[in-house]
Amino acid sequence: MTRQARLHPEALKNLFIESGAWLQGHFLLSSGLHSDQYLQCALLLADPPQAEMLGAALSRLCDQRPDVVLSPALGGLIIGHEAARALKAKAYFSERENGVMTLRRGFSLNPGQKVIIVEDVITTGKSSQEAIDLAQSFGAEVTAALSIINRSAAPLNLGIAVKSLMKINIPTFAPENCPLCREAKPLVKPGSRKIPC
Repeated sequence: MTRQARLHPEALKNLFIESGAWLQGHFLLSSGLHSDQYLQCALLLADPPQAEMLGAALSRLCDQRPDVVLSPALGGLIIGHEAARALKAKAYFSERENGVMTLRRGFSLNPGQKVIIVEDVITTGKSSQEAIDLAQSFGAEVTAALSIINRSAAPLNLGIAVKSLMKINIPTFAPENCPLCREAKPLVKPGSRKIPC
């Protein structure tokens, strides 16, 4: 694979800001944690040339070309597709059915296939781990987990390489310790995973 210059984190942050995708407020994350900042990648990826450029930037983090890029729905769909395009790989996505990550819509993996997981944002690594476990249940070999943003507070131990275009530290709070809740700021659930507010 050809290696081009990597996207500088400051340039990526500017893309988020210019896209209106770096939100300020009181947010309920899919992990159940609260935060005063939210990265709405759907806004960032709404511009197809920008999405294509970010997918290509993610592809340059791969050490080897996978057979399949697997992305947890919903946030990973667009960026996973664009990374797969750059890697000339298949673009599959997993979905939760009755709370369990599954492959639907005719998607299937074969033993020995090389798979990478691609997400928009990794916070706790839960969705990535579910996608890894799913791929491995088919006998596929998962070689890396990639994301546009890694906002995990602690190092992620997913058993594979975890690489991102940008690592940021945005404070998160357990609901019982959230200063924004104490200030009675309205709580917003901007992501796609349905969890109770």
